[in-house]
Amino acid sequence: MNILFTASECVPFVKTGGLADVVGSLAPVLAKLGHDVRVMLPMYTSIPQQWQQQMQFVLNFDVQLGWRRQYCGVLSLKKDGVTYYFLDNKYYFGRPYIYGLGGDEYERYGFFCRAVLNALPLLEFKPDVIHAHDWQSGMVPALLRIQYMHLPFYAGIKSVFTIHNLQYQGIFGIKEVQDVLGLGDGLWSSDKLECYGCANFMKAGLVYCDAISTVSPSYAEEITTAYYGERLDGLIRTRKDALYGVLNGIDTEEYDPEHDKLIFEPYSLKTLEGKAENKRRLQAELGLTVDEGIPLIGMVGRLTNQKGLDLVDSVLGDLMNERVQLAVLGMGDARYTNLFSWAEGQYRGRFAARFAMDATLAHKVYAGADFFLMPSLFEPCGLSQLIAMRYGTLPIVRETGGLRDTVLSYNEYNGEGNGFTFLNYNARDMFTVIKRALYFYENDKAVLASLQKRGMQGDYSWTHSARDYVAIYEKLTAKA
Repeated sequence: MNILFTASECVPFVKTGGLADVVGSLAPVLAKLGHDVRVMLPMYTSIPQQWQQQMQFVLNFDVQLGWRRQYCGVLSLKKDGVTYYFLDNKYYFGRPYIYGLGGDEYERYGFFCRAVLNALPLLEFKPDVIHAHDWQSGMVPALLRIQYMHLPFYAGIKSVFTIHNLQYQGIFGIKEVQDVLGLGDGLWSSDKLECYGCANFMKAGLVYCDAISTVSPSYAEEITTAYYGERLDGLIRTRKDALYGVLNGIDTEEYDPEHDKLIFEPYSLKTLEGKAENKRRLQAELGLTVDEGIPLIGMVGRLTNQKGLDLVDSVLGDLMNERVQLAVLGMGDARYTNLFSWAEGQYRGRFAARFAMDATLAHKVYAGADFFLMPSLFEPCGLSQLIAMRYGTLPIVRETGGLRDTVLSYNEYNGEGNGFTFLNYNARDMFTVIKRALYFYENDKAVLASLQKRGMQGDYSWTHSARDYVAIYEKLTAKA
């Protein structure tokens, strides 16, 4: 099949979160299965020069956005069997940020969605399926169905829309979006584009796509409820027959402790002493007391409420009264950067915080920590717990979304499990489970070794999930 991905970010070119990992990992796997896979991205100036230097100019055209007529250049490069197209407009994407500061996100990504569809006939590439990711691409299925489908070139093209995080929807004023995309008044009813008096790019994708996917089976169930549905649960329930939950994978070549050049010392199940060396050197680098016998808990990710950090805040004093060290890496809300800065000073040698997007240090934390804490309020899939298990670092997670699908709590009666979990969003429940994990660390290393082994032997590749997506594509195109 011909498959087109549209997304606002993709590794290794640009990344702010897990969306980039998914797009950049899934596309090459689909290509290895024999499909013609192409990816369209905005041409941000922040894309590293090593990639910009490899791009070739393909063509350019103008994009009509209401009264505006904007230039769009198309550059391309091939990598791992995938053709990547970068849609270039310096006014929209030549800024020193990826998202959110200019107040015109509706125009930037409205331009992107329109340019994606306009580029296809010029590139002489007709996809069987357009797979749009998150709200920034949400208008692609909508524009395809509303404005393009009657044109011969676009007839028969199917669309899949993937929700990576329902909390971020792309909500703007109706008049502004109308002005940019030329969507008539008749489209702004509650069963179409209007959403609580606003325009909503996420809703546009959900209404007009042929199939909806989310990044884990549990999250697909959760978002049909009011608690997780972010005011779109009613719409999602009406489209439940078109809803699929496909668990994310990870790039098992990038995250491979046996061949990882970013960690202090490679290791495997046969050479687990290398993990102990990674722990010692991570402790030294972060200014923690170098002591292999003290359990080290790692956290890597965005510092926001979604990640359950208010639970950590509630019991931080009690947690630091235990014999434990904590290492936090991430960027986010001032509330948490202030908290963790204070904690680093208060608990010197036992608490370390680094506020950065640092891939090298992230790999070192995955490799050097004994436990990995993810007490998320909600978690569509989560990649960190998969990476942690691959590195023999035991996850401590809340049972929600993809965490529930991938981490099974250790059962001391039958020996099953690959980590430690709690159900209720409650700081005391989390603290109790952390203490349970610490108990086994201090008193039963054999249990931890068996869980480590089970985690490191797990299959976290994209192979199964890619085939699930192909099945969705085939189901849609068979109806064409």
